[in-house]
Amino acid sequence: MYAKFQLAAKYLRYYINASNGRGHGIHSPFVFDFVIHVLNDKRTFYAYSKIEDCRFTLLSDTTALEVTDFGAGSVSGSTTKRTIASIAKHAAKPEKWGQLLFRIVNYYQPQTILEMGTSLGLSAAYMAMGNSKAKLITCEGAPAISAIAEKNFASLGLQQIEIVTGNFDDRLGGVLNQLATIDLAFIDGNHRKEPTLRYFEQLLGKKNDQTIMIFDDIHWSRDMELAWNEIREHPQVMLTIDLFFIGLVFFRKEFKVKQHFVLRF
Repeated sequence: MYAKFQLAAKYLRYYINASNGRGHGIHSPFVFDFVIHVLNDKRTFYAYSKIEDCRFTLLSDTTALEVTDFGAGSVSGSTTKRTIASIAKHAAKPEKWGQLLFRIVNYYQPQTILEMGTSLGLSAAYMAMGNSKAKLITCEGAPAISAIAEKNFASLGLQQIEIVTGNFDDRLGGVLNQLATIDLAFIDGNHRKEPTLRYFEQLLGKKNDQTIMIFDDIHWSRDMELAWNEIREHPQVMLTIDLFFIGLVFFRKEFKVKQHFVLRF
């Protein structure tokens, strides 16, 4: 309960202090374009209803799974029983954020996408539908959850998604060896400072000038805030956008001066 209160207090400070999310007063042409054409794009895309129908089905599924958890707040590799409905409610990215991921992919059209933290596959589905020609690899630590995600991809007709099952620490190196470059990476797994920074450093070796990295839950804990601050200050990072629940990282050489934006969303 105390942790939830702390997060709510942080969000209130963010909401009060963040720049207006409509683009007013933003002097970066790139960020203004992002706000107008991605953040505030109110169109209803074809993918939204298909994926939300899938979510609705998952939220009513009481099937219990044996879940191996490698993330923060768990004993590494510990196994618990959770229902699919509970996972869909508490672990899957909410509709608002899944649809933002869709719009990011739809607008910037990355060709190679890596997701760390599949859960039931809703966020991967949103990204895959944003660019049907993209190669998307998504990694999930828990085999039982991975199996459900794979079924969801099949039901949605998303054949371009490859799912890799296992601990990120064991599997990430092999995944990266398959890829010449990564255009977009969504890191939504082990919410601790040391692993987050380690994954960031590994991903740097595959970035290009147009790469976008998205980090989930950057204010979830003091540990994650420390990780986010180090990522912001990295010399190769030229622009970051803090939306409180996620942080976006850009490396474009066209940005001559390092900039950091906190936007209300």
